[in-house]
Amino acid sequence: MKHYGMTIVLRDAPGVLETYVEHHANIWPEVERGLRAIGIREMRIWLLGRRLFMHMETDDGFDMARDFARYERETPRAGEWQRLMESLQEPAPEAAAGEWWAEMRMVFDLSG
Repeated sequence: MKHYGMTIVLRDAPGVLETYVEHHANIWPEVERGLRAIGIREMRIWLLGRRLFMHMETDDGFDMARDFARYERETPRAGEWQRLMESLQEPAPEAAAGEWWAEMRMVFDLSG
């Protein structure tokens, strides 16, 4: 099992926060099925101000670049969902050039 911590920022515009939260409260069923099909076991997103933090737990064989590309190819509405989410988000100031969700480094783990 792999774990990922990622961060991004919501755009600073009226209604963006509420729209983002509403969409995630009512995620499209095919998007959820598509994420599970590529090996994502759990995904949680937290919000503070405009900052989002996402934790993903995946299968051992999960590869971020390969499997998200497969998700977009094999899930008909995935591209539509991604474009909708991207219209609400912007990279965190700390993100590397070209990085959308910035991968965070784990510095502590209290599990088993």
